[in-house]
Amino acid sequence: MSARITAPAAAPAAVASAAAPASFTAPRSTAARRARQGAAAAAAAVAGTGALALAVMALAPAAASAATTTAATTAATTAAAAVTAAATVNCVAVPSKCGFPDATTTGVPAGTTLLTVPGQVSAGPGWHFDPRGWVQVTGNGAVLTGLYIPYNVNIAAANVTISNDKIVTSGATSFGISLRNTSNVTIEHSAISGTSASTGRLQVAVKDIYGTSTGLQVLDTNISWAGAGIQAEAGLIQGNYIHDMGYLTGDHLDGIHSDGGGTALLTIKDNTILVSQTQTGAVVLNEDNGAQANRAVTGNLLAGGGYTIYAGGPAAIATSINITGNRISTQYYPRGGYYGPVADYNPNGAGNTWTGNVWDNTATTIPSP
Repeated sequence: MSARITAPAAAPAAVASAAAPASFTAPRSTAARRARQGAAAAAAAVAGTGALALAVMALAPAAASAATTTAATTAATTAAAAVTAAATVNCVAVPSKCGFPDATTTGVPAGTTLLTVPGQVSAGPGWHFDPRGWVQVTGNGAVLTGLYIPYNVNIAAANVTISNDKIVTSGATSFGISLRNTSNVTIEHSAISGTSASTGRLQVAVKDIYGTSTGLQVLDTNISWAGAGIQAEAGLIQGNYIHDMGYLTGDHLDGIHSDGGGTALLTIKDNTILVSQTQTGAVVLNEDNGAQANRAVTGNLLAGGGYTIYAGGPAAIATSINITGNRISTQYYPRGGYYGPVADYNPNGAGNTWTGNVWDNTATTIPSP
């Protein structure tokens, strides 16, 4: 991972509590929540704009030119946009108030009764506890729900659902959920964590071992005390709260990580990813396995790392890297990341876009690198 820079400075202590509680407030669909709030904001802006434009028109003489009307409408639109932007700042303080995921909207729904594996249940259709120390999933269509699993969950099947589960494990090379040549696995409304922030950290919460899994969805899940939140090459990662990273000496800390080399779409959308340490990043599109291509990083709330976003890597030409509508917080560092908001973005790559990305504390635009 030569493209990433590790600062010599010691990593600061995590700001928020890193414990992954047994249950959380019942989650809501992040996409639906953001859509509702966006629609409401848009409606309010349109209503305000229309009212101001009509007032201007009413005061104008009957012979007012079309140019005057256009100017008044433009001024009203600008004023409404300014008010909306001013009202939407510092989302990182309470992400859910801005429609971003946090502990109140992700994880196991409150009131869910969890059965402990293997003490209370050791097998179900398509899965079983392996006495060597992990849960093995080999049955297509298996559903694991309502479980407390203090072990790795190893999936080697298709159409598997992990839902309303709490997975807690640790170790130097530990995985919360490992995927081996899977297709259409869904992980949702779950909590995945290590046992502590240092010696008990989880290496990777969700890892596509070979980078070959397709159709992966990780939704509305709370991830903490892990060196890396999610490592995947394709699929949809949406509505997750990744925070309070775990660290052992030598770790590269990534909220969401891709190694490149493929062209299948990877969508990273509507997540909150907070990396308080000085390395590596909230979203890391690395080039270890080849060029990055076909990545959509949109609508996320991000903070910290060496650079907050690594956008494709300098060693190969990255294409179709779309980074749009993200908010980058200065909660940990005045430049978003220790060194800055973004590295390795190639504005000349075919199909690459950097638009609508703003600072969380001011709502001002972050220029294209």
